[in-house]
Amino acid sequence: MNQSYQTIAFLDCFSGISGDMLLGALLDAGLPLEHLRESLSRLGLSGFRLEAQPVGTGALAGTRVRITTEKEEGHRSWSTIRGIIEESGLAPKIKADALAVFGLLAAAEARVHGCAPDEVHFHEVGAVDSIVDIVGVAIGLDYLGAQKIISSPLPMPRGWVRCEHGLLPLPAPAVCEILKEVPVYGSELQQELVTPTGAAIVKALSSGFGPMPPMTIQRLGYGAGSRELANGQPNLLRLIIGTERSTAETQEVEVIETHLDDWVAEGFPYLCERLFSLAALDVALVPMQMKKGRPGYLLRVVADPAHAHALKQCIFSETTAIGLRFRKEERWTLPREAGFVKTRLGRIQVKKVETPAGALLSPEYEHCREVAVAHDIPLREVYAEVQRCGPDDFIPMEENHG
Repeated sequence: MNQSYQTIAFLDCFSGISGDMLLGALLDAGLPLEHLRESLSRLGLSGFRLEAQPVGTGALAGTRVRITTEKEEGHRSWSTIRGIIEESGLAPKIKADALAVFGLLAAAEARVHGCAPDEVHFHEVGAVDSIVDIVGVAIGLDYLGAQKIISSPLPMPRGWVRCEHGLLPLPAPAVCEILKEVPVYGSELQQELVTPTGAAIVKALSSGFGPMPPMTIQRLGYGAGSRELANGQPNLLRLIIGTERSTAETQEVEVIETHLDDWVAEGFPYLCERLFSLAALDVALVPMQMKKGRPGYLLRVVADPAHAHALKQCIFSETTAIGLRFRKEERWTLPREAGFVKTRLGRIQVKKVETPAGALLSPEYEHCREVAVAHDIPLREVYAEVQRCGPDDFIPMEENHG
């Protein structure tokens, strides 16, 4: 059986993230500078120069991006920026990613300053360098073939930062607004580690947050920040690009639960499909009696922590849940392998499970159902055919050439 594996970009944000740090990491990982410049020219912007140079920070080397403009940039509104991107000659996927990032930034600034997103005028996002950073990141991720982006939790520092609006506490208010529901942790550093642009890129484009997922590493890139950090740690963003691999299952999982008493349960099969497509490990719906004697359900989803955020968003979108509980748990799973057995009905897919008492064969329901329909026989007859086979009859899936 042929298996297709996604290309994963893992953002290791040990010193935070900004737009120029990620753009530098993409260049360091193999994005050609000339390809980036040519693609950015399709925006129709002029009066800026993009440069990249290798630098050392601490004991590590990386790439630093520098964008210079010929004159002081004025303010641009979100609606103006949206028009620039939509009317550009960039590929649809690049446009969509860039617009998603800018949309989050505009919404966050609007909430912080108390206005509508289309009325937001602010120098930080209107400047050419922010447009180049965000669109450049979308170009780089597309060029390197990243199909899924996972980010580590983000460090939240203390202190103050001076910007167009004056002196603001760290993390910046827009950063806090953007990073709702995103895993973060405190840092004693009194320097900006996560910029609003960096926060918006992570929130808009990442499908999960947590440790590095199982993958075969293919490329590495380090993007350098513009300032040295007071504690001496390298001010770098590490980008790890690789191919998703099915390795030994994670033994630490996140369990997500919610109670539902006003939800139509006939939507559960569709909900399961959506959750499993987002890498849920297991989904269960348990009938229960809730307060005031009302019937309801306990929805329980088991997930790899790296995929938990996307699953939580899906639950909020597809059910009437207004709150979720989640916790980390340890688990112990038996080794198992996909394959098939040869029967009088043809090859039937099974799992071989290694138990303390020896190996067992477990029929794969979906394939058994297909065989039953194809032969117009009861499903139990297909299961009986599998039960006549033993572990010695098991053939690994990679040997299935028929």
